Amino acid sequence: MNTKKPAAKEELIPVLQMLNTFHPVGKGIEQNLLKSAYSINIPKGKYLLQSGEISRDIYFIKKGLLRGFILEGNKEITTWFAMENEMAAGIRSFLLQAETVENIQAVEDCELVAISYSDLNKIYQRYPSFNIIGRKITEFHYTSAENRAYITRLHDAEKKYALFLDSYPHLANRVKVTYVASFLGITIETLSRVRGKSSPRKRSV
Repeated sequence: MNTKKPAAKEELIPVLQMLNTFHPVGKGIEQNLLKSAYSINIPKGKYLLQSGEISRDIYFIKKGLLRGFILEGNKEITTWFAMENEMAAGIRSFLLQAETVENIQAVEDCELVAISYSDLNKIYQRYPSFNIIGRKITEFHYTSAENRAYITRLHDAEKKYALFLDSYPHLANRVKVTYVASFLGITIETLSRVRGKSSPRKRSV
């Protein structure tokens, strides 16, 4: 079982730094986040969320790499990756507090800071300025989702992979080929052929 513990003040520093890039975080918000946030470590391969569950929390990644995927029969279809200084959740499930079809898995050992849906909404209600941060984060994730959709809908495998490398250069040497192929919607054989034409330094593991 994943063990939760209250987040220490120093663990909240990178979270506040990230939030401040969207809009200044006041002392009141900072204090409420400290009261509400908790830290959790997820070993590589373990699940943070599984299909049929409700995404009760949103996570800030201090260290490690997560992936989201859905199942089509026995086939895993990777839908996104998230790494250090990014946030992750089963977004639709989190916002609607409804069952998810998504799974979230640790690709690497992960150190996370989390806050629950209910605690997050209490801060929204108490501090209107925090809604600005929430809106800007939502805008950021929407544009990121649109970019992912554009990449995966292309028919040309070489262009797909080139855009993957351009958009996610930080993932090139951290993600399994099977996950990349799944994300791009191409076979491993096709990806291997495409990778053979790309620069060795940009190849996935």
